Amino acid sequence: MSRGIRNNNPLNIRHSADRWIGARIAQTDPGFVQFVSMAYGYRAAWKVLESYWKHFKRQRLPFTVAGIIARWAPPNENHTEAYVRTVLNLTSLGGHENLPRPFTGIAIDKLVRLLAAMTTVECGIPYKEVDTEAIWEGYELAFPGKLGAQIPDGKHVGSPIVESPFRIDLPAEMEDCRHLDEYWDWSPEAFSPLSS
Repeated sequence: MSRGIRNNNPLNIRHSADRWIGARIAQTDPGFVQFVSMAYGYRAAWKVLESYWKHFKRQRLPFTVAGIIARWAPPNENHTEAYVRTVLNLTSLGGHENLPRPFTGIAIDKLVRLLAAMTTVECGIPYKEVDTEAIWEGYELAFPGKLGAQIPDGKHVGSPIVESPFRIDLPAEMEDCRHLDEYWDWSPEAFSPLSS
């Protein structure tokens, strides 16, 4: 079992000055926050996405997969480009697609796919086996009442993730994602990581 799953922290949120709702009282992992349930781990992820959206808006930057992951997994600590390519490979989201605001309840299924793919990268869980019910529960904990009539009945109770039109295997190497080059521009000008 991966560290993120043991900690109910599927996106591996690090300890910081933030006092997370749903964090375990006893924190025994020195690096990453431990939550009482997976839903609370995803709640924290939604709140981080909300803060990213606000930051990007202030900077007049689009809210894209590449931008989100460049902040989440910066190049000084991770192979960010491989992370981005893997998420795009799994989700069929566009590389430069402007994603919805997390706290509106509109088109949130795109962000559910994003968090599911990030869970795959962070914890090694196959994409189709990610607990989407916990992601939706985390959303409801983060933004109570925002889903309302926006989500069809049954959608937020663990319905399977839509299968990607691309491969869903986690690439072992960057070369495994070369087929994406025909869909997305990965030139240095198009992909510029944000500073934290």
